[in-house]
Amino acid sequence: MKLPAVDPVRIAELLAPFLQSPPGPPASLNGAQLEQVSAYLDLLLRWNARINLTAVRDPEGMVTRHFGESFFAARQLVAAESRLGALDLGSGAGFPGLPLKIFAPALALTLIESSQKKAAFLKELVRTLALTGVDVFVGRAEAFPATADLVTLRAVERYERALGMAAHLVSSGGRLALLIGSTQGARTPQLLPAFVWPAPIAIPQASARVLLVGTNPPG
Repeated sequence: MKLPAVDPVRIAELLAPFLQSPPGPPASLNGAQLEQVSAYLDLLLRWNARINLTAVRDPEGMVTRHFGESFFAARQLVAAESRLGALDLGSGAGFPGLPLKIFAPALALTLIESSQKKAAFLKELVRTLALTGVDVFVGRAEAFPATADLVTLRAVERYERALGMAAHLVSSGGRLALLIGSTQGARTPQLLPAFVWPAPIAIPQASARVLLVGTNPPG
C-alpha cells in the first residue's frame, strides 16, 4: 500500500497557522477535506516530476507555500457554504482556485489555463478529487466569455498585463483577489485605480507576501 507523501494529520498541523491566524474567525478542514489535500499533493508530486508545475520540491514546503497561502485566502474570501461563482486566472497547478473549492464545496469554479499540459493536470486533478462544479477553460483569459463575482490571481508572469485582464473578468460589485508580493501590492492601487482597495493582509509565514482584495464598484 502506497503511503501519502504527507499524511492528513501532518497536513492539518501544517495548515493550522493559515486557517486560524487573524484576521477573520478561525477555521479548520474536516477529515474528507484533508484527504482531498493529501490526494492533491500526491498527484502534484507525480506530475511535477514530468512538467514544471512548481519550483517547490519538498512536500511539506508545498503544503505551507501553496496550500497554506491558498487556504488563508479562502478563509478571507468565502464562507464554507458559499455558492459564489469564481474564476481562477492562470491557474497552473490549481492554486488558489482548487483549495477554495475544497474549502467551499458549493463554489462554482472555473480554472483558466492556457497551457495544454497544465490544463491536462487540472482536469486529472478534478477527476481524482471527484470535484463537481469545476470547469477547466483551456485558453487565454481574454477569450473567456463571462465575468464572475470573485476572480483570483496568483504567481503570474507579466503581472501588469495579467492584472488588467483579471479586472475585466470581475462582475460589477465583484472582487479581485490577488496573492502577490508586497511590492506588487503597493503598486496595484495605482495600476487599477477604478477598484476600491482596502489595506493588504499579510500572509502567515511569508515575509513579503500579501492578500490584496479589490472591489469593482457597482454601476
